[in-house]
Amino acid sequence: MISQKVAQQSLRRLAVQSPSSLTLSMAKFASPAAIATGRYMQLRPTSSTTNTTDPTKILAQQRLKRPVSPHLAIYRPQITWYASGLHRITGSTLSGALYVFATAYLISPVVGWHLESASIAAAFGALPLLAKVLLKFSIAMPFTFHSFNGVRHLIWDTGRFFTNKQVIQTGWTVVALSTLSALYLAL
Repeated sequence: MISQKVAQQSLRRLAVQSPSSLTLSMAKFASPAAIATGRYMQLRPTSSTTNTTDPTKILAQQRLKRPVSPHLAIYRPQITWYASGLHRITGSTLSGALYVFATAYLISPVVGWHLESASIAAAFGALPLLAKVLLKFSIAMPFTFHSFNGVRHLIWDTGRFFTNKQVIQTGWTVVALSTLSALYLAL
């Protein structure tokens, strides 16, 4: 018990004292007291060369020397890329437009808007013919494309039409069918 108190007192004295030249020269040897008090600092040379550059810029310099992955720049764009991207965009656009219109239709009596079917039909009927066709086409095209491309994906789920030639053919078929059907719906 007394030996523990003596050890604690000597450790406290060491912790309070400033490091002397002897303790600094012996810094490579860690005493238990130095480790316990947190005054031990391991000294090592940083590098074999003298580098005066800013250490925060080293990573940026290393990144400049790394090879850059070619990513999509080396590939020729294909119908599958466009069809996949447009399928996602049209799905998001159509669902977002439905949510916005449904919300506006539900809150219209509270706010005082007139979104009844009769007022919407009257507003649409007042438009010029070209505006009607363009408006109907701009609604029909995303809908038809998303529908036909969704059928294409359902066919893929059955395990058919997976060769490169068939994938390209079905992609252009979806584009043609969706354009023709959107024009039919718009006219």
